[in-house]
Amino acid sequence: MSKNLLIVGGTGFIGRHLAFRAIKNGFDTQVLSLNELETEKRIEGVKYISADVSNYLDLKEKIPKQIEYIVNLSGYINHSSFKEGGSKTIDTHLGGTLNILKLVDWKNLKRFIQIGSSDEYGNNPAPQKEDMPLNPISSYAYSKSSSADLLQMLHRNEALPVVILRLFLVFGAEQDQKRFIPQIITGCLSDSIFPVSAGEQLRDFCYVENIIDGIFLSMEADDANGHIINLGSGNPISIRNVINLIKKDIGLGRPEFGKIPYRHNENMKLYADISKAKRILGWKEAINFEEGIKNTIDFYRKI
Repeated sequence: MSKNLLIVGGTGFIGRHLAFRAIKNGFDTQVLSLNELETEKRIEGVKYISADVSNYLDLKEKIPKQIEYIVNLSGYINHSSFKEGGSKTIDTHLGGTLNILKLVDWKNLKRFIQIGSSDEYGNNPAPQKEDMPLNPISSYAYSKSSSADLLQMLHRNEALPVVILRLFLVFGAEQDQKRFIPQIITGCLSDSIFPVSAGEQLRDFCYVENIIDGIFLSMEADDANGHIINLGSGNPISIRNVINLIKKDIGLGRPEFGKIPYRHNENMKLYADISKAKRILGWKEAINFEEGIKNTIDFYRKI
């Protein structure tokens, strides 16, 4: 008998990789997204549902009530201030999570996996650990951290079977070309001159297939229930070194370092302590950064 999985936000970068793997692993897979996906982009075997998670009445008509596994990837990354779009981000992330919880039948639910963000740590010192007090510095980060607080409260008091995975910087094939690594790859492939920051920030990049491994391990590890778990490589690398590595692999590209200022309140050292993921999930990074970059470059060469 196949397992029943709902991926909320399953047409995005991580969700699409997750849906491919779920079908391969024999899951009865449904994807819920805001917009209807074009037929040619649909994955064979996946059932697609379009609804706005922040709209209770719309979601009530569309969401499947009887579900065993939910992975909540809904929403989008948006670092806008509260008055310039941040309030909508909170409605989507926190409000959407509330609506999902109201509408699904908890009796059938074996695991609710919430996808969080390293941005929740704010300016905490590296390596960031799950037990640190959070210091979100954007509406996006606040919406993620407040969702995690809600879900942990429901686990403690009402036995919600939830795992919160706090992701660091994920990259790989099919990522939005506005994101950092795709931007650098496409800039180098076209041998463009492009502005970048001075690149002193230390960051934690993890290849998407490793993240998908962690999500599936979280579905099965009963010891993970109620926990927040970092998923990242655990290996800090400077933005400058990432750019230079991509440039070296491609053999082209003319980055102009220092032309873009650092973000206000930017944490210069953001990388994960992944000891909890290793201990509770038995998770490890199967594909390292260099191999992941080569795979990603190969994808963007072909499009």
